[in-house]
Amino acid sequence: MKSEFEKMEAGEPYYFLDPKIVAQKMNAAHLCEEFNAISATDPVAQTKKIKEILGSTGDRVSVQANFNCDNGKNIHVGEDFLSNYNLTILDIAPVHIGHNVMIGPNVDIYTVNHPMTAKGRASYIAQGFPVTIGDNVWIGGKVSVMPGVTIGSNVIVAAGAVVTKDIPDNTLVGGVPAKKIKSL
Repeated sequence: MKSEFEKMEAGEPYYFLDPKIVAQKMNAAHLCEEFNAISATDPVAQTKKIKEILGSTGDRVSVQANFNCDNGKNIHVGEDFLSNYNLTILDIAPVHIGHNVMIGPNVDIYTVNHPMTAKGRASYIAQGFPVTIGDNVWIGGKVSVMPGVTIGSNVIVAAGAVVTKDIPDNTLVGGVPAKKIKSL
């Protein structure tokens, strides 16, 4: 029988108050606190710490405080990754972000979801769905990316959008929920 941690890693429903899962989140919270305490006038130290937190990065990565995540090691960013202030990535499942990606302030990327039933939520059940973001993407401020979404390459997500469905390459989207505005 699989442990709750193994279920989580397999993308199956899991009990999110399992001690091993809670310990992973507490470790990530501790590392994020350390990152967020580094002065903005010390970008070298910020870069070193964010590379310790994330699963993989390109050589050039810039993340502004505050940054928060559930795991960290499930986040993989490419070369020339830039995020502005207050990025939250709930990375219970993998998050893959391509090269030359810019993320505006106050953006949330979620991989975790909860049941639609009250009984399921009362049982502390969650399930992760990976998020993928392609190359050359600009995500505007206050965007929310929902679990399981794939954002293609050469995409712009307008500020304030809520991305609930996949976005094809070369597209500008905006709104709640995000809809195609035009091809790029």
